[in-house]
Amino acid sequence: MDLASIVSALGGELHGDAARVVTGLAPLETATSNELSFLSNPKYQQQLADSNAACVIVGVAMRDAAVARGACIVTEQPYLYFAKVTQLWKRQRDLARGKAHGPSQGPWVHASAVVDPAATIDATATIGPLCVVEAGARVGAHSVLKSRVTLGEDCVVGARCVLHAGVVIGADGFGFAQDGERWEKIEQLGAVQIGDDVEIGANTCIDRGALQDTVIEDGVKLDNLIQIGHNVRVGRNTAMAGCVGVAGSATVGPNCTIGGGAIVLGHLTLGPNVHISAATVVSKSILKPGHYTGIFPIDENASWERNAVTLKQLHSLRDRIKNLEKELKK
Repeated sequence: MDLASIVSALGGELHGDAARVVTGLAPLETATSNELSFLSNPKYQQQLADSNAACVIVGVAMRDAAVARGACIVTEQPYLYFAKVTQLWKRQRDLARGKAHGPSQGPWVHASAVVDPAATIDATATIGPLCVVEAGARVGAHSVLKSRVTLGEDCVVGARCVLHAGVVIGADGFGFAQDGERWEKIEQLGAVQIGDDVEIGANTCIDRGALQDTVIEDGVKLDNLIQIGHNVRVGRNTAMAGCVGVAGSATVGPNCTIGGGAIVLGHLTLGPNVHISAATVVSKSILKPGHYTGIFPIDENASWERNAVTLKQLHSLRDRIKNLEKELKK
């Protein structure tokens, strides 16, 4: 694409030859003289000066340095602009590969996919290789199911969603009642409701509800290998990194972030704008917005073991301190 086409589509302030053609997108340090790159953090200014990129997307504060280096596109939010460039680039690539299709063509369903006749697939949706879409399931406009996605019966995927390879929507929730030494299955009678503009990473699983539906609201972004238990509700525009686990009947509010490997225990509530660090175990509800961390720092093993032993004694040490304080007050 030439730079003029990019700026015409996305805006921005272009410095340099508008007719210059770029053939790819790349990081600053590896970009060639035919590729477009971006700089969103001023601390990497030296990489900007050293870059061979044909053009660099920069913020207003970096305008002068970028112009001195060569061609650039100046915008208020360079990282967001770069995200939109990637979308534009993918649309152009898909057109070139003949992947685009419209309502008149009906949904694009791979020959190896299995779609139940009682499922509803929007005319603009894409169903990839080896997918299974069960009875009563629905896939909304412009949504894409990549390879090996399973959409269970009566589950709903909204518009403009992307479900990556191996995603399972609507497997049974983990529900069993103990009967002596054996377990009696609780049939999972709910479904999964996924809103619009949701993206779900590879091999992530979202269980169907026991009685009510599991709900993923609009704009949610889930990374790979996430487990969402039955009857969970995830609020709009919340994002979770890889390997997060959310146990059954938990509620995660809107605009939250949960770092990789974190765990949210069942029946808890996270309010709006709660941000959880990676590897944290959330063992109580958090309603106040803020950033929360519960990670025991890494250390040499011998030191860690000594500290772990001390942690076990904290409760008795607290009681001893309280008793000493009482004695001092006498």
